[in-house]
Amino acid sequence: MDRIDAMKVFVSAVDEGSLAGAGRRLGRSPAAVSRAIAFLEEHVGTELLHRTTRSLKLSEAGERYAAACRRVLVDLEEADIAAAGERAAPRGTLTVTAPVIAGEDLLRPMLDAFVKQHPAVSVRLLLVDRPVNLIDEGIDVALRIAHLDDSSFVAIRLGEVRRVVAAAPAYLARHPVIHEPADLAKHQIIAMTHFGQDSWTFAPPPGSSVARAVQFTPRLIVNTVRGAVASAAEGNGVTRVFSYHIAAEIKGGQLKILLGQDEYPPLPVHLLAPPGRFSVPKVRAFADFAVPRLKHYFESLSREAKETGEVIRSRGGRVSAG
Repeated sequence: MDRIDAMKVFVSAVDEGSLAGAGRRLGRSPAAVSRAIAFLEEHVGTELLHRTTRSLKLSEAGERYAAACRRVLVDLEEADIAAAGERAAPRGTLTVTAPVIAGEDLLRPMLDAFVKQHPAVSVRLLLVDRPVNLIDEGIDVALRIAHLDDSSFVAIRLGEVRRVVAAAPAYLARHPVIHEPADLAKHQIIAMTHFGQDSWTFAPPPGSSVARAVQFTPRLIVNTVRGAVASAAEGNGVTRVFSYHIAAEIKGGQLKILLGQDEYPPLPVHLLAPPGRFSVPKVRAFADFAVPRLKHYFESLSREAKETGEVIRSRGGRVSAG
């Protein structure tokens, strides 16, 4: 049996989570998929997958081997592309990762349109609110909202987003005015697991280098952005999210942004790829398609924020739009 082909089968089984899923993806029977994986396990001399009737789980050795297989398959694909030169057309599976909301609201519609233009390309979209190892998990391109570490990865800057505190006008009308971050301790907080469950930090005040931390006991902790935004929009408390999470609610007046003068500087948004991946036709085609659209979106988000003057500031003991 061809070992490279068996590696492709093994990686597909890991990605799909089952032998049957890998078979459907590759157009093979589950028995053929099982034989390919057994061939690899015999070759390396250890079990790579723990199989049950319903699921697959990588062994410790399998995790290392899957990462190595992905690197080998990527190198082979790039070698084929280099040999084909400009004649290579976009084809194959494009693997993209992004934060959940950005992926659902921004990338998914773009990817639907992209595959219509490129029928030889299929897409695997991985949406997680955590950093993903692009090489080990076989990712072609990632949407990242963060300051990037120095690395060999290639990044295309798309724009920036703010970390904002927000509440509904109805909630603000019933509760004490929020002049400064410390005032949040008196309020009902809707916290998220990845934005701080019991404290939030804010930029240092003028003349200081020490960040300000506000401790609180949340009234609600939720692990999804949509849950936190919905609860805040219904007037149940104050939450903290990225500005793009609540663009529609700000525009519609359901939420107002608080403490804009105390925010940290905006975070950059990039399209990120491992070295050499932007030269792969399917990745290059996606970048050409998505980058102008994503830049337009984030530019529009910043422009609308300035035009509507949605940031709530405290002035003279009252809350007003600033």
